[in-house]
Amino acid sequence: MTLVPLSRNRNYTLLWGSQALSVAGFSASVIALPLLVLAVTGSPAVSGLVLGVDAMAQLVAGLPAGALADRWNRKKIMLGCEAAQAVAVGSLAAAVWWDAVSTAHVVVVAAVMGVCRSLFGPAEGATVARIVPQAQLPTAVAMNSARGAVGQLAGTAVGGFLYALGRAVPFAFNVATHLISFVALLFLRAPHHRAEVPSGGHLGREMAEGLRWVWRERHVRVTVLCAVSLNFFFSAYYIVIVVLAKDRGVPSGEIGVMAAMLGVGGVAGSLAAPYLQRRISPYVSIMGVFWVLTALTPLAVFITGDGYLMGALFVAMSLLPPTANTTIGTYQLLLTPDRLRGRLTSVMGVIGGVSAATGPAFGGLLVQAVPGPGAVVLCTAGIAAITLVVTFSPTLRRFPRSEDIVLERPEAAPAGRPSPAPADPRRDEKRGNPT
Repeated sequence: MTLVPLSRNRNYTLLWGSQALSVAGFSASVIALPLLVLAVTGSPAVSGLVLGVDAMAQLVAGLPAGALADRWNRKKIMLGCEAAQAVAVGSLAAAVWWDAVSTAHVVVVAAVMGVCRSLFGPAEGATVARIVPQAQLPTAVAMNSARGAVGQLAGTAVGGFLYALGRAVPFAFNVATHLISFVALLFLRAPHHRAEVPSGGHLGREMAEGLRWVWRERHVRVTVLCAVSLNFFFSAYYIVIVVLAKDRGVPSGEIGVMAAMLGVGGVAGSLAAPYLQRRISPYVSIMGVFWVLTALTPLAVFITGDGYLMGALFVAMSLLPPTANTTIGTYQLLLTPDRLRGRLTSVMGVIGGVSAATGPAFGGLLVQAVPGPGAVVLCTAGIAAITLVVTFSPTLRRFPRSEDIVLERPEAAPAGRPSPAPADPRRDEKRGNPT
């Protein structure tokens, strides 16, 4: 049967387009929030606290959010998240307009945004796996990654411009994006999700089941441990590079461009990921990321006072990770039963959030204890050690291609409707054995 191009999959394009807009609105608010708090309180510490609340809310709500996405109607969860964010950010826009902003109000809005993002992610991830045919799922995963990078870049740029027009403008823009996304999601038609756990079940046991699933599946477990370790050291490396650039007299504008180049490389890599994922074995695509980073990270020692050159290096570093992420993300979605997909996404999000939070803190301590080049070398050594583990891992050498995985769910037809598929013969086998 000939597949309809993903661009003509009505349900996927509705979801993709609505969230591209929603991410842009959110990113505009994220830039404006600390600026607003600084203007109101004059305290950098309070400004940082607001963004910290958003991140902490995501971590705290992460595991319960995945269990709820597997228990409740996923479309209703997404609609509820868009509505809640529109109301919360709309109240802040009104408070700014009436000059009645308080720190407590901003903190509550940041917490609502964090919780909604935690809930939306697992619901969306599980929904994508049901509205996109298996053969097109790698492309959908890559396009979602590109969507996030494009939305963040666009929203960040627009947010600063809108804030200059008026303090309430970026928040009003965010409200509009959430409302448009809400209306678009109303027309989304996804196959019915029937939770296998009753709504009165024990949430803690459901969360534990998701954690056990991630740990029991050997390929999932190994890729998670390697990815978390790499993200930890690269996040630390990023902070070290920013501090090193400032110490070497790189202008703030160039540092901003340098940071943006990571996003540019990520977008380019995401667009190339579907093509590369089909032509490179999973093992090579995963191992290649680690070796490229091991080779490129020490070059920062020799780049002195040129933010644009460092930005070009960042582009080179960020080109291949989307291919590996597409390979791993597609495998995880296809292997995981539909009833656990929300919890899978939430576990991945929480683990990634922890490494993203601890890595920069480690980098700050490292660059304070070991001046510039030494800190770069230490971060490179950490990445190189993980690279050796990945290279000689027998589990990663046997990492399967997505087309070799037999689904445990009805295959999505090109128009987004389910059609029968054979049961997974591995269903009764002991989990954790290499494919």
